Amino acid sequence: MRPIILSLALILLSLSVSAQKVTVIKSPAPLPAEDKRLKIFLGGSIDMGNAEDWQARVTKELSEKNIILFNPRRDDWNKDWKPVSTEPNFRKQVEWELEALEKSDLIIMYFTPQSQSPISLLELGLYARTNKLMVVCPEGYWRKGNVDIVCEKYNVKRYESIDMLINALKEKTK
Repeated sequence: MRPIILSLALILLSLSVSAQKVTVIKSPAPLPAEDKRLKIFLGGSIDMGNAEDWQARVTKELSEKNIILFNPRRDDWNKDWKPVSTEPNFRKQVEWELEALEKSDLIIMYFTPQSQSPISLLELGLYARTNKLMVVCPEGYWRKGNVDIVCEKYNVKRYESIDMLINALKEKTK
C-alpha cells in the first residue's frame, strides 16, 4: 500500500511542478531582464484605483497560462501624489509603465465606459503602429469614435467586450 501512495504522491508532485502558472508583475516591482515567455501589458482604465479591477479578472482567467502579465494597477497608490514629473512616486510609476509597455509582446487596452482614461488614450497613440495592441472599447466610452478610427487606420485588433478579448488571449496562449 505504501509504494502506491508514494507513487501517487510523486505523480502529483511532478504535475504541480510542471503546471504552468501566470506570473503577475505589478508596479513598482522590477521587470524581468530576460524571459522568453509571452509578456502582456494590462493597459486601460484604472483611474487612480477608482475603476473596476478588470485586471484581476483577466489574471484569474489566464491563471494557468505560462505567461507574464505586467499590471500597472498599484496596491499602494496614494491619491495625494501629484501628477507632476517632480513627484518621485508618480515619476516611478510612469517610468515603470513605459518600460513595461516596451518589453511587452502584447498590450491590452480596455476603455471602460465609466472612465475617461486619458493615459490609456496616450498609450494607444504611442503603440497603434506596433501590432502589439488588442483593444476593448465598448459602447458608451466617451471617445469610442476616436479609438475606433485609430484602430481601423492602424489595423489594431478590436473586441466588443472583455470576455471576447479574454477568449482571444486564451486561444493565443494555447
